Amino acid sequence: MSAELLVTWSGWASVGDVQALLRPVFPLLAVSALLTAAAPVPDARVTLLDAMSAELSRNHQQLKMQNHEPPYFMSYQLKDYVSYAVAARYGALFMDDGYRERKLYVDVRVGDYDFDSSVEEGLEFSFSSKGTSYVSRKEGPLDDSPLALRTSLWLITDEKFKSALFQYLKKKGEDVYAVEDPKRPPSFSREKPVQHTEPPVSAPFDRERWVKVSRDVSARFNAHPELFDSEVRITQDKVTRLFVSSEGSRIITEETLYGLHVSAVTRAPDGQLLDNSRNFYSPTEAGLPDEARLVKAADTIVEELLALRAAPAIDPYTGPAILAPEAAGVLFHEAVGHRLEGDRQGGESEGKTFKGQVGKQVLPSFISIHDDPTRRVLHGEPLNGYYLFDEEGVRGQRVTLVEKGVLRNYLQGRRPVEGFLQSNGHGRSQGNLKPVARMANLLVESTNGVSDAELKKRLIAEAKRQGKPYGLIIRDITGGNTNTSSYGYQAFKGVPRMVYRVDVKTGKETLVRGVEIVGTPLSAVNRILASGQKQGVFNGFCGAESGNVPVSTVAPAMLLQELELQRTMEGKDRPPILTSPAALEAPARKP
Repeated sequence: MSAELLVTWSGWASVGDVQALLRPVFPLLAVSALLTAAAPVPDARVTLLDAMSAELSRNHQQLKMQNHEPPYFMSYQLKDYVSYAVAARYGALFMDDGYRERKLYVDVRVGDYDFDSSVEEGLEFSFSSKGTSYVSRKEGPLDDSPLALRTSLWLITDEKFKSALFQYLKKKGEDVYAVEDPKRPPSFSREKPVQHTEPPVSAPFDRERWVKVSRDVSARFNAHPELFDSEVRITQDKVTRLFVSSEGSRIITEETLYGLHVSAVTRAPDGQLLDNSRNFYSPTEAGLPDEARLVKAADTIVEELLALRAAPAIDPYTGPAILAPEAAGVLFHEAVGHRLEGDRQGGESEGKTFKGQVGKQVLPSFISIHDDPTRRVLHGEPLNGYYLFDEEGVRGQRVTLVEKGVLRNYLQGRRPVEGFLQSNGHGRSQGNLKPVARMANLLVESTNGVSDAELKKRLIAEAKRQGKPYGLIIRDITGGNTNTSSYGYQAFKGVPRMVYRVDVKTGKETLVRGVEIVGTPLSAVNRILASGQKQGVFNGFCGAESGNVPVSTVAPAMLLQELELQRTMEGKDRPPILTSPAALEAPARKP
């Protein structure tokens, strides 16, 4: 008879029953010791979740003001962050730090699902003319104290209820002046409650190993005085999330993300600032690259920066270009993905690029786009945008956004859009910010894929057709940004790192620098002529109204009929006058 069997039995048999069964085999003392060892350890997460549920129930049932509506919906969320980071420069440790914090988010809604107190992000401010207002701290106790947690939630809930009631009355007043809209969607979607408890997830961090790795790899940059700054940083982040709602949801999830970042900076002879980096992410420590791979990445960064320093700066360009898979992914993320987020279809301040376009052709017919937070790995590479439930307690779901060029759906949180009244699990946020519809893992597929050689051949042919002396290949990109508001131009920008000019006569590729991608979204994506066959993964973080959230884009290379590049800001700063002391003392590098 094993201890494991004993643990199984202890779930339904009394202590006396188990002792009677074991007494012929084990002495009484041994039996008592086994029973003590087998006693389940209370899960602190469940204890805190119970406290949150109890406080939510109390507030939902009792919180009200005379002659005013009580809350119809409430939810509480606690995020427990544990983070560690080590970073080295010039072969020495510059950071060795860790921190822990607990963030609280409380949602209180007055009214009903059809019309409630919710307003657009940034318009939630309310004030009192009766005296100095107090803003509660949105933090939870680091101690596992149910009383302290309930007290923090009580104070935030009181503040949120008063604000919600203020906004509700204000919205009702504004309706007096507004034209009635028979197509106005409900304020909040009705979702089925969810019960889910994820087992605890370990998050080891081998500090001694990473300190050594960061020192050793960062020291390799010392032999290159042209690169005046560099860093090797290793991070570990774990988030434990507790969520309860008045609808009956109870969720506990744990997510870990490790990052390894190698970066360096230099200046071109004309003063332009040049940077280069390699970033690796993994949900486990074991998934991070080993030191040999990091050394190779550092050496590649050096080689590319030295090549960029010697590369010519080119003038603004409009013409055909190939975007490598990672660069193509950034293009779709900025130009298309953000404009398919549900909250951007109804906000008064939004440009609403794709509003009313469902069922219509918006992209070339060979392109389909999905967003899938349920995908953890693709082609053997982990995806940053994976999660089980979004910040509104809805399970993450795969969504087909564009099918063969036709718009089919939007990314939805619990704020309905005309024609789409349910969430598809994309309400996301950082910390205790208000969730809005956001991308997770954006997957771009093409049925018009050709080999890299054929793609380059078509690039040259298109450049000749347009009378251009060269086309461009953008092989690496650092990221991008976009504007979706109605107060500015509907445009996006990408920041390419490795750009090659392709001579139409010889096919020779020449590295160039000094440009960035600009354009209007629909114009850019509707000029895609063909794609590559292999998909590439771009992992990173996306920043928007609800903070920075981990995301991935997956796409093949794309050939665009026309892409516009403008000159980057011209730098005129002089590089450091003297050689770095580290470079003077660094031993000669071995080949």
